[in-house]
Amino acid sequence: MNSVRYFVAVVLLISLPPGLLLWFVIHPMAGFWRKLGAGWTYAILGLPVVGMMVGLFGVRTQLVSTDFGTSLPLIALGAICVAFGITIAVKRKKYLTMAILAGIPELSRGGEKGKLLTEGIYGRIRHPRYVEALLGVLGYALIANYLGMYIMFALTVPAIYFIVVLEERELRDRFGSAYEEYSRRVPRFFPRRSTTTPHE
Repeated sequence: MNSVRYFVAVVLLISLPPGLLLWFVIHPMAGFWRKLGAGWTYAILGLPVVGMMVGLFGVRTQLVSTDFGTSLPLIALGAICVAFGITIAVKRKKYLTMAILAGIPELSRGGEKGKLLTEGIYGRIRHPRYVEALLGVLGYALIANYLGMYIMFALTVPAIYFIVVLEERELRDRFGSAYEEYSRRVPRFFPRRSTTTPHE
């Protein structure tokens, strides 16, 4: 079990920071990257991302130096968080493909406007992919039970909140009053209690 916890911790610690950083590099300058196209964008940014992952792997021992040990209650709680995250992911995948998640349509020359998602899980919360991400990070942090993982989760929460604020600004620019109305009707992260079940 210790080797599994260590593996989970290392994988998340070397993949999450580059993933978040990539978002902050691409989205605020989407217009610039769109001129280059998705292929060139990821070709240019791929090397520094891989370099960052290699660098984090090199200091993995320091990042997971404080081990709180195997805790079955925390593993159970973490598994519940991961299960909820997977449930949201399954519902989200009906509307948001991997290509869209990677920003391929948005970064393609001509920049597709796309469709405002308001159905299914998007009729309950506006940002299911970020809720699933936070549940996943929290779940894996609880399962691994290393100090570095908890610090990573604590840093991920404000990072994702800032990402959401920037993304909503983009969506308002793209969809205008339709997104304003959608924002008033559907909460960001936590669904409202409802007596009716939205169509999925």
